[in-house]
Amino acid sequence: MPLIVFPTSQLLWVRVAALLFTCVAFSAAAHAARLPHGGMADWCIFCWAFSFACTLLVLLVQQFGLQPRIPVSWSNFPITIACYAALLCLSASVIFPLFFLKDQQGPSEARDHRIVSTVFSCLAAVAYMGEVSLTKARPGETAGYMATAPGLLKVLQTFVACIIFILVSDPVSYDQHPALKWCMAVYCICFILSMAVVVLCVGECTGCLPIPFSKFLSAYGLLAVIMYLTATIIWPIFQFDKRYQGQSSASSKLIAVAVLTGLNFLLYLADLAYTARLVFVSA
Repeated sequence: MPLIVFPTSQLLWVRVAALLFTCVAFSAAAHAARLPHGGMADWCIFCWAFSFACTLLVLLVQQFGLQPRIPVSWSNFPITIACYAALLCLSASVIFPLFFLKDQQGPSEARDHRIVSTVFSCLAAVAYMGEVSLTKARPGETAGYMATAPGLLKVLQTFVACIIFILVSDPVSYDQHPALKWCMAVYCICFILSMAVVVLCVGECTGCLPIPFSKFLSAYGLLAVIMYLTATIIWPIFQFDKRYQGQSSASSKLIAVAVLTGLNFLLYLADLAYTARLVFVSA
């Protein structure tokens, strides 16, 4: 009877660990944690289940040598998944204890399961960060775009934008003034373009653009920096200045949006610097 021998590596064991950690996290939460339906509970379970499913797919494809049959760039897909999974598990590791452990009273069994989910979510986040560290491009190494610093920054930009969308939509906090609508337009436009870059790289479609991909990245990076700079200045002025808003004090969500807007501006600025170095210095 023929034996199937799977080659082992440090990367393989990191992925297996992430698979097990996410499996335990969402299994414990879904089994007996007695979580409410909807809201942050569903978000946390989605983070663990999505990460588990994508990691399982990557492992199966990698171990059975099915990369040529998968219509994606295998130099970009695994690290993109790992980076998003790291961010998702990290967000769940912060949100879950804040909403379902802090100041919560209930059956000891349910609380024990919530603690287990929190611990294994943290372990999964660490495992995914380890995978990203193992698979990112090293200096002088040939790798896919998503394995480079600009590619990883694109993932961070889209994730931060998603958090901003959640914060400004419940309740809606950008329709009081046209300037705030401009900020929302900045978030949407830059998110769509960053996500388009991720999809083009993972789908190996960068050659479909009417201009060279490097020039597109440079032009888009400069545009995004300018747009986010305006949003970084406009959002706090029209949200926190009492001349423009009717609230007596700024809510924590509005403050968080201002901080995340500034963070994304810095991410786009770093992205532009890395892209300029890749395009012009390498040339």
